[in-house]
Amino acid sequence: MSEGLSRYRPGPGYGPPGPSAVRLVWVYPDLLSTYGDRGNLLVLARRARLRGLPVEIAEVNSDQRVPVDGDIYLLGGGEDLPQILAARRLASGGGLAAAAGRGAVIFAVCAGYQIMGTEFGGAEGEPVPGLGLLDIRSGRGERRGVGEITADVDPALGVERLTGFENHQGMTQRGTGAKPLATVVTGVGNGDGTEGAYAGRVVGTYLHGPALVRNPGLADMLLGWVVGTMPPADPRQEDLVLKLRAERLAAQGAPA
Repeated sequence: MSEGLSRYRPGPGYGPPGPSAVRLVWVYPDLLSTYGDRGNLLVLARRARLRGLPVEIAEVNSDQRVPVDGDIYLLGGGEDLPQILAARRLASGGGLAAAAGRGAVIFAVCAGYQIMGTEFGGAEGEPVPGLGLLDIRSGRGERRGVGEITADVDPALGVERLTGFENHQGMTQRGTGAKPLATVVTGVGNGDGTEGAYAGRVVGTYLHGPALVRNPGLADMLLGWVVGTMPPADPRQEDLVLKLRAERLAAQGAPA
């Protein structure tokens, strides 16, 4: 597990040591990147670099092994058949589960979120085994959740109201081992008034948008789990994202 800014590596030559790079792993973009969720990778890298933190990025396709030494692993959305293939390859490879076991952060969206659970609905609604990294079970609901969604995050996480876009027919039930990430204000989410789930450093959500672009506080929470307390970002660099948040929240009649 990463030790935050106390992690150091030797600098070049005889220079002083510097902070270890934040290692971001984008998992299976060839299968799980239908809705622009790669933006989550880009915004994490940007927000780390704005604070002077070096970043290393690995984009790992489904015919490659998932490394176990990453700090933050990202999974996006996908259609039914690619989702099933991704789940099978991740299970057989074991790299993502091993990374979770050593305390790495995982942020999974939509299809990726369902894969984190014990099972999800396949192309014909049949149950497909997930990775079991979250105590959730997903299946196909009667109605599709499509459109803007807002949700209030579990106060224990200290993150502002979420805004995003959902497009899924999955309904997700939590077991006792997972907490709801947020409570729905507008939209569908899990289908029971909650949105997403988390346990330890594994976080899942149905939010696209991309989620971490719309919700910089959530992005900073994930980075903070790796590096510890971070200095605030330069306010001049926050103007556009804050305008986007205000616009999307206002459109839903849900002020921040």
